[in-house]
Amino acid sequence: MKDWEGSFQKLEQRLTRAVELFQQTQADKLHLREELEKLRAEYKERARRLETLERESQTLRREREDVRGRIEKLLQQIDKLTKGDSSA
Repeated sequence: MKDWEGSFQKLEQRLTRAVELFQQTQADKLHLREELEKLRAEYKERARRLETLERESQTLRREREDVRGRIEKLLQQIDKLTKGDSSA
């Protein structure tokens, strides 16, 4: 009879440990799901920010090219004026 009780105690301990491991695994799973949702939200926010920065960058490039063109025209006009003054 004692052998049976010892075996039953070992089985009970194993089952208790299995339940504890299961509960810990469930808690870990919940924590990981929460972390995943947090990371997904962060990713979406960063993707939106990146799109905004890309649009701003394109706008600034266009503006820079526009300013460069205007400056080149002004420099050409200055060159014409200074060449006209030197020949007179």
